[in-house]
Amino acid sequence: MGGLVIDTNVFVSALRSADGASRAVIRRCLQGHYAPCMSLALFAEYRDVMGRDPLFIDSPLTGNERLELFHAFVAVCRLTEIYYLWRPNLRDEADNHVVELAVAAGAQVIVTHNRADFVGAELNFPELRILTPAQLLQEA
Repeated sequence: MGGLVIDTNVFVSALRSADGASRAVIRRCLQGHYAPCMSLALFAEYRDVMGRDPLFIDSPLTGNERLELFHAFVAVCRLTEIYYLWRPNLRDEADNHVVELAVAAGAQVIVTHNRADFVGAELNFPELRILTPAQLLQEA
Protein backbone atom coordinates (compact mmCIF):
# COMPACT_ATOMS: atom_id res chain seq x y z
CA MET A 1 0.00 0.00 0.00
CA GLY A 2 1.33 3.41 -0.93
CA GLY A 3 0.93 6.57 1.05
CA LEU A 4 -2.22 7.38 2.91
CA VAL A 5 -3.64 10.18 5.02
CA ILE A 6 -5.23 9.31 8.35
CA ASP A 7 -8.04 11.75 9.15
CA THR A 8 -8.09 13.00 12.73
CA ASN A 9 -11.32 11.15 13.54
CA VAL A 10 -9.60 7.82 12.89
CA PHE A 11 -6.75 8.61 15.27
CA VAL A 12 -9.20 9.77 17.96
CA SER A 13 -11.21 6.59 17.51
CA ALA A 14 -8.05 4.53 17.93
CA LEU A 15 -7.29 6.32 21.20
CA ARG A 16 -10.80 5.83 22.52
CA SER A 17 -11.05 2.06 22.04
CA ALA A 18 -9.01 -0.95 23.06
CA ASP A 19 -9.51 -2.58 19.67
CA GLY A 20 -11.35 -2.02 16.41
CA ALA A 21 -10.50 -1.04 12.86
CA SER A 22 -9.10 2.39 13.71
CA ARG A 23 -6.73 0.93 16.28
CA ALA A 24 -5.66 -1.76 13.78
CA VAL A 25 -4.91 0.87 11.10
CA ILE A 26 -2.76 2.91 13.50
CA ARG A 27 -1.00 -0.28 14.63
CA ARG A 28 -0.23 -1.17 11.00
CA CYS A 29 1.17 2.32 10.44
CA LEU A 30 3.46 1.88 13.46
CA GLN A 31 4.55 -1.54 12.15
CA GLY A 32 5.44 -0.09 8.75
CA HIS A 33 2.64 -1.75 6.76
CA TYR A 34 1.20 1.64 5.75
CA ALA A 35 3.01 4.88 4.93
CA PRO A 36 1.05 7.69 6.58
CA CYS A 37 1.58 11.28 5.44
CA MET A 38 1.41 14.37 7.65
CA SER A 39 1.31 18.10 6.98
CA LEU A 40 1.76 20.95 9.41
CA ALA A 41 -1.98 21.72 9.20
CA LEU A 42 -2.95 18.13 9.98
CA PHE A 43 -0.37 17.97 12.79
CA ALA A 44 -1.91 21.12 14.32
CA GLU A 45 -5.37 19.57 14.07
CA TYR A 46 -4.16 16.39 15.79
CA ARG A 47 -2.53 18.42 18.57
CA ASP A 48 -5.69 20.46 19.06
CA VAL A 49 -7.84 17.34 19.35
CA MET A 50 -5.33 15.68 21.69
CA GLY A 51 -5.88 18.58 24.11
CA ARG A 52 -9.63 17.98 24.35
CA ASP A 53 -9.63 15.83 27.48
CA PRO A 54 -13.43 15.28 27.55
CA LEU A 55 -13.09 13.31 24.28
CA PHE A 56 -10.98 10.73 26.07
CA ILE A 57 -12.89 10.17 29.31
CA ASP A 58 -13.69 6.58 28.29
CA SER A 59 -10.26 5.92 26.74
CA PRO A 60 -8.45 2.82 27.95
CA LEU A 61 -5.21 4.83 27.71
CA THR A 62 -3.89 7.35 30.19
CA GLY A 63 -3.02 10.86 29.02
CA ASN A 64 0.69 9.94 28.94
CA GLU A 65 0.00 6.78 26.94
CA ARG A 66 -2.07 8.75 24.42
CA LEU A 67 0.74 11.26 24.06
CA GLU A 68 3.32 8.47 23.60
CA LEU A 69 1.16 6.89 20.90
CA PHE A 70 0.77 10.26 19.19
CA HIS A 71 4.55 10.82 19.19
CA ALA A 72 5.17 7.30 17.88
CA PHE A 73 2.61 7.83 15.12
CA VAL A 74 4.04 11.18 14.08
CA ALA A 75 7.52 9.61 13.99
CA VAL A 76 6.43 7.17 11.27
CA CYS A 77 4.61 9.80 9.22
CA ARG A 78 6.19 11.38 6.16
CA LEU A 79 6.07 15.15 6.55
CA THR A 80 4.78 16.68 3.34
CA GLU A 81 4.89 20.36 2.55
CA ILE A 82 1.97 21.70 0.59
CA TYR A 83 3.01 24.26 -1.98
CA TYR A 84 -0.22 24.54 -3.90
CA LEU A 85 -3.70 24.86 -2.40
CA TRP A 86 -6.16 22.90 -4.51
CA ARG A 87 -9.29 23.91 -2.57
CA PRO A 88 -11.63 21.09 -3.59
CA ASN A 89 -14.40 23.10 -1.84
CA LEU A 90 -15.73 20.37 0.39
CA ARG A 91 -18.86 20.96 2.45
CA ASP A 92 -16.67 21.27 5.54
CA GLU A 93 -13.91 23.78 4.74
CA ALA A 94 -11.76 22.21 7.46
CA ASP A 95 -11.48 19.00 5.39
CA ASN A 96 -9.94 20.69 2.33
CA HIS A 97 -6.44 20.51 3.84
CA VAL A 98 -6.74 16.71 4.12
CA VAL A 99 -7.31 16.41 0.37
CA GLU A 100 -4.52 18.89 -0.33
CA LEU A 101 -2.13 16.82 1.76
CA ALA A 102 -3.13 13.63 -0.06
CA VAL A 103 -2.57 15.25 -3.46
CA ALA A 104 0.75 16.85 -2.44
CA ALA A 105 2.00 13.57 -0.96
CA GLY A 106 0.83 11.45 -3.87
CA ALA A 107 -1.23 9.40 -1.41
CA GLN A 108 -3.62 6.79 -2.74
CA VAL A 109 -6.09 6.80 0.16
CA ILE A 110 -7.67 9.08 2.74
CA VAL A 111 -8.79 7.01 5.72
CA THR A 112 -11.77 8.55 7.51
CA HIS A 113 -14.95 7.68 9.35
CA ASN A 114 -16.67 10.57 7.56
CA ARG A 115 -16.62 9.48 3.92
CA ALA A 116 -19.65 11.67 3.20
CA ASP A 117 -17.58 14.76 4.07
CA PHE A 118 -15.38 14.10 1.04
CA VAL A 119 -18.18 13.51 -1.47
CA GLY A 120 -19.38 16.26 -3.76
CA ALA A 121 -16.12 18.15 -4.10
CA GLU A 122 -15.99 20.66 -6.93
CA LEU A 123 -12.49 19.42 -7.77
CA ASN A 124 -12.12 15.66 -8.05
CA PHE A 125 -9.04 13.47 -7.93
CA PRO A 126 -10.11 10.10 -9.42
CA GLU A 127 -6.94 8.30 -8.30
CA LEU A 128 -7.59 9.23 -4.65
CA ARG A 129 -9.85 6.84 -2.75
CA ILE A 130 -11.77 7.63 0.43
CA LEU A 131 -12.02 4.56 2.69
CA THR A 132 -13.11 3.82 6.22
CA PRO A 133 -10.60 2.01 8.44
CA ALA A 134 -12.57 -1.24 8.01
CA GLN A 135 -12.54 -0.91 4.22
CA LEU A 136 -8.77 -0.30 4.23
CA LEU A 137 -8.19 -3.39 6.37
CA GLN A 138 -10.35 -5.53 4.05
CA GLU A 139 -7.99 -4.67 1.19
CA ALA A 140 -4.92 -5.83 3.10
